[in-house]
Amino acid sequence: MAWELAWYDLVGLLGTVIILLGYFLLQAGRLAGTGLIYQLINLFGAAGILVSLTGKFNLPVFLLEAAWMVVSIYGIARSLRLKRDAAAMRL
Repeated sequence: MAWELAWYDLVGLLGTVIILLGYFLLQAGRLAGTGLIYQLINLFGAAGILVSLTGKFNLPVFLLEAAWMVVSIYGIARSLRLKRDAAAMRL
């Protein structure tokens, strides 16, 4: 039995791999949970999964990934604000 994956399925699979890789790197101590890179990984991974829902919509997954993106955007904004504040303190 061969799998027939549409482009949006591939994007969703890539999003899933990106999120899992980010989580692994966090657990391995290679990324900081509050770091910009980790937040971007989560943002783009969740976006990929949301794209996959164009093929077959799933409300619970949509809500989870939309919330994941909102939290990631908050983390990115917080990270950038902390960096800006730290730079201002050095002046």
